[in-house]
Amino acid sequence: MVEVPKKKITIKGLKNSFRLYSYIKPFRVEYAWGMFFLMGSSIASLAFPKLLGELVNSGNKGNLASDLNRIALLLVATLVIQSVFSYFRVVFFVNVTEKTLALLRQTTYNHLIKLPLRFFEKHRVGELNSRISSDISLLQETLTSTLAEFIRQIIIISGGITLLAITSWKLTLFMLAIIPGVMLLAVFFGKFIRKFSKQVQAEVAKSNTIVEETLQGIQIVKTYTNEFFEINRYLNRTREIAAIGMKSGKYRGAFSAFMILGLFGAMVAVIWKGSYLMSTGVINAGQLFSFVIYSGFIGGTIGGLANVFTDIQKFIGATEELFDIFNEKEEELADAGKITENECLRGRITFRNLSFRYPSRPDEEVLTNINLTIPENQMVALVGSSGAGKSTIASLLLRLHEPTSGDIIFDDRNSHDFSLSALRSQIALVPQDVFLFGGSILENISYGRPSATEEEILDAAAKANAMEFIDRFPDKLNTIVGERGTQLSGGQRQRIAIARAVLKNPRILILDEATSSLDSESERLVQDAIEKLMVGRTSIVIAHRLSTIRNADQILVIDNGQIVEKGTHDELIGLENGIYRNLSQLQFAG
Repeated sequence: MVEVPKKKITIKGLKNSFRLYSYIKPFRVEYAWGMFFLMGSSIASLAFPKLLGELVNSGNKGNLASDLNRIALLLVATLVIQSVFSYFRVVFFVNVTEKTLALLRQTTYNHLIKLPLRFFEKHRVGELNSRISSDISLLQETLTSTLAEFIRQIIIISGGITLLAITSWKLTLFMLAIIPGVMLLAVFFGKFIRKFSKQVQAEVAKSNTIVEETLQGIQIVKTYTNEFFEINRYLNRTREIAAIGMKSGKYRGAFSAFMILGLFGAMVAVIWKGSYLMSTGVINAGQLFSFVIYSGFIGGTIGGLANVFTDIQKFIGATEELFDIFNEKEEELADAGKITENECLRGRITFRNLSFRYPSRPDEEVLTNINLTIPENQMVALVGSSGAGKSTIASLLLRLHEPTSGDIIFDDRNSHDFSLSALRSQIALVPQDVFLFGGSILENISYGRPSATEEEILDAAAKANAMEFIDRFPDKLNTIVGERGTQLSGGQRQRIAIARAVLKNPRILILDEATSSLDSESERLVQDAIEKLMVGRTSIVIAHRLSTIRNADQILVIDNGQIVEKGTHDELIGLENGIYRNLSQLQFAG
C-alpha cells in the first residue's frame, strides 16, 4: 500500500473534500439516519456517568426501595438505548460506506479507462492501482467513519465539559488544566514511537527484497560465487532491524511508564481535589464519582481528536491525488456498435504534411513532414531501423497520439471528423508483443467482438491457424492461457491475437513486426494466417524480416522520421546504394 502524504489543510483541499461528498448524496437518507443514531448514542453515553453518580448518592442515603431501583432501571434503559442506537449507527454507516466506496471506485475506473494513452505513459500502473484501492479506501473511511467520530467526540467533549461545569466549575477548571495536557503529550509521544515502527517496516521490506532478488537470481549468485557476499548483506540488514527495534523498545517502555504516571497521576490529582471540595461540602460523593468518569471520557476523547486530525490531513492528501486524475481530460468515446453509415471506412489513407513529437520529448521530432497516400485494400510495408518512427505511424492512425502538425485523411475526410470509437473499431492492431488476458482462449479471441457467437470464434481461430494447437488442448477453447498468456508459446499467442483481429473484421489492419521473434515453423503458420487476414483490407505491415513483405504493393523506407525510399521490392532492390537494398543484402546474406 502506497503511503499517502499528509497535506496542510488549505481552502483548495477543503473544496476538493466537499466535492467528494457528492458521492454520498445518493445515499443521504441512510447517512442522515446514521447521524441520528450517532447523536443518540453519544448523548446516551453522556447520561451514563451522571446516572452512576446519582446511584452512588442514592446508596449513601440508604434509599434502596425508591430512588436506587429507579436509577438502576434508568441505567439499564440507557444501556439498552445506547446499544440499540450503536447497532443501527454501525449498520447505516457501513451500508453508506460500502455503497459510496463502490460508486467512487467505479467512477475512478471509468474515468481512468477513458483517459488518453499519453496519460498512462506518464504514470506507473502500481501508482494508479493505489489510487483505486488504498487511497479510495482512505477517502471513504474519512467520508463516513472519521466525520462521524469527529462529531461524536465534539458532542462528548462539549457536553461533558458543560455537565462538569454545572457540577463544579472549580473542579472543572482544575481538570482542564491537567488531563488535556497529559493526553496531548501522550499523543505526540505515540507518534514519535510510531516513527520507529515505520522504520522497522521499511528495513524489513528491504531485507525481504534481498531474499527475493537473491533466490530469483540464485544461478547468478552461484555462478559468481557470491553466497557469502549475500549472507553478509542480509546479516547487516537484519542487525539494523534489530537495532531499531531495541531502540523502539526503550521508547515504548518509557511511553508505558509515562502513561501510568501521567494518566493515573492526573486522575489521582482530580480525585484529590474533588475529595477536598467534598470535605468542604461543595460537592457530594455521587458528583465526584460522575466527575471522575467524565474526566476520563473527556481526556480519552481529546487524545482521539489528534488522531482524527491526522486522518483528515491524510484524507486531504489523498483527495488531491485523486482529483489530479479527475482533472485529466477524457477521450470522447461512444458505443462502437453504433457506427453511422457516413463513418464507415473504405480504407484509403492519406498523410498530409504530418509531423510528430512526443509530449515527453518536445525537442525530438519523431516524424517530419510525411506525405503519403495508401489506396484501399493495398498492403503497404514500413521498413527502417529501430526508433525510425514506424510504430509511431501506427499509434497516430489509431489516434492514440495526435500529430504535432499536419493531418491524417481517411477516405477524403479528416480523422477528426470521425468519432474515436468509430475509427478504432474499424482498425485492428496485431503487435509484436502480444498481450493476452489471464482467462481462457475463448475469452481472449472474443475480445475482438464480445457479442460474437462460439461458431464465429471457432471460424476466426481456424482462419488464424490457431485450431492446430487448440484442438490438442483437453479443454479446447476453454483452456486457461495464464497471466499475459504465459501458458502458450510465442507463435500460439500471435495466432490468438490474429484470431482476435479476424473476429473484429477491420477495414484497416496494422501488423507491428508480428513475426520477428518467432521460430521458422511458427513464422510459417503465423505468416499464412496474416496473409488470409489481409485479403480485402488495407494493410500496414511494420516489418523487420524483409522476406515477409516481398509481395507488398508498396514498401516505404523510413529513416530519422522521414520517408527516404518508396516502391515495390523489385524497384527498391534496383536502387544502387539504397537503404532497402543494403538491409536486404545483409539479411539474406546472413
